[in-house]
Amino acid sequence: MSKTAQLDKTIPAFTAAATSGQTVRSRDFKGHKVVLYFYPKDNTPGCTTEGSDFRDLHSDFENAGCLVYGVSKDSLRSHENFRNKLGLPFELISDEDETLCRLFDVIKLKKMYGREFEGIERSTFLIDADSTLRREWRKVKVKGHAEDVLEAARAL
Repeated sequence: MSKTAQLDKTIPAFTAAATSGQTVRSRDFKGHKVVLYFYPKDNTPGCTTEGSDFRDLHSDFENAGCLVYGVSKDSLRSHENFRNKLGLPFELISDEDETLCRLFDVIKLKKMYGREFEGIERSTFLIDADSTLRREWRKVKVKGHAEDVLEAARAL
């Protein structure tokens, strides 16, 4: 995909598979604020904490008129298990082919245990009710992040 999401621009159109048998389409975002948070992998410590933080604030996001979606390259089956384990009240998008990850430019060269590989850089995007990308957080540190995103969503 040649287009990438840019701040203060309408997000490019996309369609993606999500948990609960849902298909998420960017065109369905109209009229809603949306948080897309990209995370590296289901059932890892940081990703579990981040998902739990968004879960714990979910009613506050709803009260702010904001939908929340988690996104990773994990399969729908893995997402369903992760979602059920944590009791997540929002859907998780499976991006196994990295289409959405590349659209939001979150695939980065990473290093772990001395080896390099491409993976998801923990990142979050806030989209307004007109489908315009208003905020982005890159290289996210989990502690306090969901609260920061909620504050920004309320301010939109």
